[in-house]
Amino acid sequence: MRPYKNNHKRQKFRTNGDRSLNRNLDNQSIISNTNFQRKPHRNNQSASRLIEKYNNLAREAFSSGDKILSENYYQFSDHYLRVLNEKEKNHNQVISDRDRQSNGKSDSSKNEKIEEKKIASS
Repeated sequence: MRPYKNNHKRQKFRTNGDRSLNRNLDNQSIISNTNFQRKPHRNNQSASRLIEKYNNLAREAFSSGDKILSENYYQFSDHYLRVLNEKEKNHNQVISDRDRQSNGKSDSSKNEKIEEKKIASS
């Protein structure tokens, strides 16, 4: 059979140097987990949908007799309820801050217009 340059599947053996190098790399990655970092998991659904989803799963689990799984789903639902409340709280705070800033600007612009009228009338 004729050997091909790029066909690695046809190789029946590797040199000892390749084997020891691969073994050393495997051992290092298993032993030292210093570079291990968790990736943040983001859910693509909105919090209100997730609350509804986990409430439905909890009711279904409870009706089938699995109280522990039901409680687990209720805890997920509670978590997303708190997330939703925090999000709404922050949103309301941002809106109130904007209103305060816009009211402050409008008051100062009114004062400037009044002063301009006084100057123009004098």
